[in-house]
Amino acid sequence: MHSPFRTAFHGMAALALALSASTAFSAGGASSKPAAEIATLFAGATVIDGTGAAPIPNQDILVRGERIVALGPHGSLASAGDTAVHTVDLHGSYVIPGLIDSHVHLATPPDAKRAQAILRRNLYAGVTAVRDMADDLRSIGELAREARAGEIPSPDIYYAAVMAGPAFFADPRVAAASYGVAPGKSPWMQAIDKDTDLREAVTLARGTSATAIKVYADLPPDRVAAITAEAHRQHVMVWAHSAVFPTRPADVIDAGVDVVSHACYLAYQLEPVMLKSYEDHTPFHDELLAKTGDDPVIAGLYRDMLKHGTILDATGSLFVHYDAERKAHPDRKPLRCTGPTTTRLVRQAWQAGVPISTGTDDDGGVKDVWPSVYDEIFFLAHDVGMPPLQVIRSATLIGAQAAGQAQDMGSLAAGKLANFAVLSADPVKDIGNLRSIRMTVKRGHVYPRTDYRPVTKEEMGDDDDE
Repeated sequence: MHSPFRTAFHGMAALALALSASTAFSAGGASSKPAAEIATLFAGATVIDGTGAAPIPNQDILVRGERIVALGPHGSLASAGDTAVHTVDLHGSYVIPGLIDSHVHLATPPDAKRAQAILRRNLYAGVTAVRDMADDLRSIGELAREARAGEIPSPDIYYAAVMAGPAFFADPRVAAASYGVAPGKSPWMQAIDKDTDLREAVTLARGTSATAIKVYADLPPDRVAAITAEAHRQHVMVWAHSAVFPTRPADVIDAGVDVVSHACYLAYQLEPVMLKSYEDHTPFHDELLAKTGDDPVIAGLYRDMLKHGTILDATGSLFVHYDAERKAHPDRKPLRCTGPTTTRLVRQAWQAGVPISTGTDDDGGVKDVWPSVYDEIFFLAHDVGMPPLQVIRSATLIGAQAAGQAQDMGSLAAGKLANFAVLSADPVKDIGNLRSIRMTVKRGHVYPRTDYRPVTKEEMGDDDDE
């Protein structure tokens, strides 16, 4: 879905061997060891574990299959019993957990070629998971399967089934994402009203293999609360817009949703009269915010978010970039918030201790070398002012929590998936050093940056930004 809804490496020979090691051994080639015993030792790197802790130099990471077996000082993991160990020398390198874009749209309408190009760009830049926020789940489910099976170079995909009020389903994007099914009647995009059997609706959404329900638009507070309660009863996460017009942000948060998207929408808590529907795109009135310092009403929302454990998927870079585009194209309609207002809201959230993930709601254009999540990362660092270690935590551990996957990813720890990026320069010194990526490791498989094939116009389509 298009916005807004929407180096050579030291020891490259060793990398090539690492890429083929599991295949060669499991095929019974040069070793008689069972495939389960084959391990790779990524040796001597400075480890930034994603928790916000200080970097630890000269560390080894032992990987077997898809998972990290152990981390420790260089040389301390060498005695791995009778296991055959292949070593990849990472001295002078920096390792961070795989990045996570917590707000993407890959299939409205479905276009597998375009989606695979975007996913490839993400993976080779260190992104090992994405959170898809509303799409045709027939297409997304297949992309997720291909990604999980390693059939395409792609981050793993976790996705939502949408619930919204009936009025929302006149939106042409819904028809594009549910072709062949009456809008609002598909298991992945359901129209909800007071007569809906929510137990059945959530069960149908679960049948799509969705990780979460996304509460989107045009629902009153009692329906938002009821959907959330039933989803949680069925052990399904709830992701929501931070204002589900006409439901105010305070009511969305109090409903107990797990993640709210778009920091901008939080500002509508200050509006004396709430917009009656999502379809009303009247921008927030900036003058309603406190003239200086923290806004007290917004501070109350952040206290509630901390109480409920709610994560903020801020998507701030989208609003900042759109402001810049409007200066060149003043005829374009404004978004709901200006860039400065969005930045101010996100800065207050960070300073209040609200966990913030790095969602983009933007897949970038054909000319973009790096994925959109870098824009959100740089927004948090440069516009909001977050220190690099905290930005990395937002882009890794908080992203994993937002996707409900923190038990398996988001930080570097024994037992978690071997999802990490290897950099040649220190991202704590300069977050821009993410661009020094040498390889991505996803589920133990190595993807050297030198193997990256840039996206093409033919893949991205005629409607892509020039």
